[in-house]
Amino acid sequence: MDNALLQEVTAKANAWLSGNFDSETKAEVKSLLDSSDKTALIDAFYQNLEFGTGGLRGIMGVGTNRMNKYVVGMATQGLANYLKKAFADKKDISVVVGHDCRNNSRFFAEIVAGIFSANGIRAFLFESLRPTPEISFAIRQLGCQSGVNITASHNPKEYNGYKAYWDDGAQVLAPHDKGIIDEVNKVQIEDVKFTPNKELITIIGGEMDYDYLEAVKEAMVDQDVILRQKDLNIVYSPLHGTGRVIVPLCLRSWGFQNINVVPEQMVIDGNFSTVKSPNPENSEAMTMGMNLGTKLGADLVIASDPDADRLAIVCRDDKGEWMIINGNQTCMMFCYYIITNMKKLGKLKGNEFLVKTIVTSELIREIAEKNNVKLYDEYTGFKWIAYRIRENEGKEKYIGGGEESFGFLPYDKVRDKDAPASICLICEIAAWAKDNGMSLYQLLMNIYKEYGFQKESAISVVKPGKSGADEIKAMMENFRNNPPKELAGSPVKLIKDFKSLKQNCVKCGKIEDINMPESANVLQFFTEDGTKVSVRPSGTEPKIKFYVEVKGDFSSGDYAKVDAEANAKVDAIKKSLGL
Repeated sequence: MDNALLQEVTAKANAWLSGNFDSETKAEVKSLLDSSDKTALIDAFYQNLEFGTGGLRGIMGVGTNRMNKYVVGMATQGLANYLKKAFADKKDISVVVGHDCRNNSRFFAEIVAGIFSANGIRAFLFESLRPTPEISFAIRQLGCQSGVNITASHNPKEYNGYKAYWDDGAQVLAPHDKGIIDEVNKVQIEDVKFTPNKELITIIGGEMDYDYLEAVKEAMVDQDVILRQKDLNIVYSPLHGTGRVIVPLCLRSWGFQNINVVPEQMVIDGNFSTVKSPNPENSEAMTMGMNLGTKLGADLVIASDPDADRLAIVCRDDKGEWMIINGNQTCMMFCYYIITNMKKLGKLKGNEFLVKTIVTSELIREIAEKNNVKLYDEYTGFKWIAYRIRENEGKEKYIGGGEESFGFLPYDKVRDKDAPASICLICEIAAWAKDNGMSLYQLLMNIYKEYGFQKESAISVVKPGKSGADEIKAMMENFRNNPPKELAGSPVKLIKDFKSLKQNCVKCGKIEDINMPESANVLQFFTEDGTKVSVRPSGTEPKIKFYVEVKGDFSSGDYAKVDAEANAKVDAIKKSLGL
């Protein structure tokens, strides 16, 4: 054991024993100090849980490296201090505070609202758990300057988190992100104003739900098709989370009448007891929904993650078996439908735009360009899609944007991923497909036939600890200094480096600028056969991520065959990359 590290964490823990902390916290800290196994003590105190550009996320418990009332309190005090500087000319500063279904989420949300109020800032606190997109909506609806949502999204039950939002309803971007981090880092526990001013805390709920429900309807493209297929057989699961009330209400307000829910997963449960992981990307989380879908003969099964910003869709394939539509396919299907049917209904005026992230399927570009709709490529993270909406506000009309990780936003009243609106829209798409004698699966196959087949695969290489961080840094430097000349036998023709904001045409030797709002540690390689590989270190986990996209020949219409060929190509690319 590292004695210097043990001395350091012991000193930090003893400071909590003598500091301004409650007796329950001190008892837990003393238990860690008294234990012969110092692993838990070190994990709890070896570093400060970092307030990053997205806020906080970590395991709950006592200590500087844990989510607890004191770490949350210092983050909130720092944010309050920054808001008072940033809006110094504003008499009344206000914020929205929301939370998800997790253990301690309500407790943390009340502490956050209390600290804001103690600093003279009005806090609009939701009466109970609400979806992330409704928090974003409420900030805009109430004209607030900021917002906080207590959520750890789809992380395991041990985690909780703290997302900070700005006055446009989006997660914080530069320069405010760095400004808030600087203020948070200055705060000591003695600086935190924990005693609330109850006159400055306003409880909100049903009235905001109604306004949000009305706003979600703006994502609707064609209500007539819904009315013709109002009995579409839908199975929905909130995975114990915040979509449990609002999603069925939204679906009903759109005109759908045959909405079935997974009863066991309608229960608010911060332990997520019916799933191994509350992540709709994992097929296991969809098992109960699929079982109910089979029993009821459902047309589709849908789920939202615990904070209801992301969705997962399950439809029947050509053999009648359940198939999860992946994040890229989901985004592609949304963009295809929005363009196709807005065009058909005469709603495209020529100033519309879509947004995707740079690691999301290039097939969306094919769809947009063929239909003369502008497409913007932004960095990974939905705050960048929100950035593009803000930049284009009043000049161009946003009609949709998404990313490969199961998040989509089909209207601009919200500035984060929106599962309730996206779920309503995918049900409209399923209704339209059914109206045209197709299933969602057949619609997906038709998109491939019209625009070409592309297969996307995400590969994460985990490198834990400091040595792992050094290794990831070395890997990125090596890819920069010695980029691959070919991938699976196809020559690399273009290299994009978002750190230097330069792109290199390998054949012609021409180097050009990349127009992005700031630099990022991301590399992309494009080959002559249409392969795209993106490489970036994860911002939140000890991983380096590779996003591989390959083209395939879909002339046979045999999805299983083309998919298998694409998988083989992905394996060959992994070898080329040394993975």
